[in-house]
Amino acid sequence: MAVIKPGAPGLTPVAGSGALEGSGSNGLAEGRLRAVEGSPFDLRKPDLIGSLLRSLPGPGFDHNFCLASPGDAWALRHAARVCHPGSGRVLEVSTSQPGVQFYTANFLDGSVVGKGGRRYAKHSSFCLETQNWPDAVNQPSFPSCLLRPGEEYLHETTFSFSTV
Repeated sequence: MAVIKPGAPGLTPVAGSGALEGSGSNGLAEGRLRAVEGSPFDLRKPDLIGSLLRSLPGPGFDHNFCLASPGDAWALRHAARVCHPGSGRVLEVSTSQPGVQFYTANFLDGSVVGKGGRRYAKHSSFCLETQNWPDAVNQPSFPSCLLRPGEEYLHETTFSFSTV
């Protein structure tokens, strides 16, 4: 098991995906920001991913955590720290993107075979995907994702690996 700690105070809820979300089931972003405090999505303090998964009402994490507020400068900021207690391996993620999608391999079923013949089962891995907020193009209150003629697109994401 790994310990994760994204530093995000909010997320962009997706209809039909579990706690904090609305009653719809279309899987689209609801177009608003929700605070995570006091919910199973409050990952600001380190916790075991497995323990967190057991506390969720849905199949697992597939949520955009908001690292910045609309209007914030696109500056490099801490996104997440993951530590594997058994090996001492540490992953630190920083990005200039305003969000990070945390996904916990919710739909792997063991049919994919990887290195050494190991089968990838549900929750056997995770992703930290830096990004703009989902559906930002249709949400005027979200950080802009539009690139206009003559503008330059530039963002930075760093993945740093170390040991404890």
